[in-house]
Amino acid sequence: MWGVRFQGSFPYSASTRGAGLNPQPGHSTPSPNPPPLTCLFCPPSTSAPFTLHAASWLLPSLLNAASQLIVLPFPSQVVYNRVGKCGSRTVVLLLRILSERHGFNLVTSDIHNKTRLTKNEQMELIKNISTAEQPYLFTRHVHFLNFSRFGGEQPVYINIIRDPANRFLSNYFFRRFGDWRGEQNHMIRTPSMRQEERYLDINICILENYPECSNPRLFYIIPYFCGQHPRCREPGEWALERAKLNVNENFLLVGILEELEDVLLLLERFLPHYFKDVLSIYKNPEHRKLGNLTVTVKKTVPSPEAIQILYQRMRYEYEFYYYVKEQFHLLKRKFGLKSHSSEPPPKPEFFIPSPLETEEPIDDEEQDDEKWLEDIYKR
Repeated sequence: MWGVRFQGSFPYSASTRGAGLNPQPGHSTPSPNPPPLTCLFCPPSTSAPFTLHAASWLLPSLLNAASQLIVLPFPSQVVYNRVGKCGSRTVVLLLRILSERHGFNLVTSDIHNKTRLTKNEQMELIKNISTAEQPYLFTRHVHFLNFSRFGGEQPVYINIIRDPANRFLSNYFFRRFGDWRGEQNHMIRTPSMRQEERYLDINICILENYPECSNPRLFYIIPYFCGQHPRCREPGEWALERAKLNVNENFLLVGILEELEDVLLLLERFLPHYFKDVLSIYKNPEHRKLGNLTVTVKKTVPSPEAIQILYQRMRYEYEFYYYVKEQFHLLKRKFGLKSHSSEPPPKPEFFIPSPLETEEPIDDEEQDDEKWLEDIYKR
């Protein structure tokens, strides 16, 4: 580390040096007068035997450097490439509180409506993330980025997903009618939406195969884990398998929104320097009161026929969802948390009451949510 190398060797483990000098197994007992070691990068008298006295010139520099050493937590680079309408508003609000409490660098983005990037955009974003002050947690709606492809150090990823049909339906109605924060919120989000589109019956949208209710718009969750390759946006086995591979190799945790409290508990255990006390903050009545304002209004349940068609169109999304859910439950059992059966049900469970509804829209219509978070945070 300091450019000092010594000739010769000690047959001792690092833990025993200076503590009795017990030899490692297989080595003879050292001579009481071992030969002197020669310092190759010491001051001019390099031929002199190396002693503590001879190296005393280096001691002040070493002590000064040690006093300024900052020990970073591990991991010190975390990316939360949050999936829309999967609880990310809740988590980002918690992260703002936690970053103030624990002193880590919460890095957000001014771009909120671009999940797919060109090669140059990927390089620029990776550069900006990688040069952030550590420890950092970067968050943005963006499909998985392969840092190592561009010579960067791969960060640890985290994310949360939910039942695919629930996510889609919640977004469908939110874009049209907003949430409990204000009656005019949906008008601000979709000012150009025609009235006939705003009041389009969900069953007609699905059964008559409107673009909003068919692929590729329904193929939404998998690209966040598959990545930036063009094939990641094509519903199929290739994107599905690549997404699974990235979950296994690059994500510390992918949680399930329907079990959000367990997600937060595991995040607190895995990343305590970021998420310590997150569950107690989340359970605080004042925090829950704020969260209830983001529940989508005027949701209706599609007909059984429409649900079945929707399920068929989202079969890859469901295969991925059940895979992640099974892995999440395995992790919960490993840490002694109770889980439901990991066997996927024959049909999706629609409108499972979620711990907290959120308001991320789909794909390229995601709004600037930082201002709302700032307003809430300042209350």
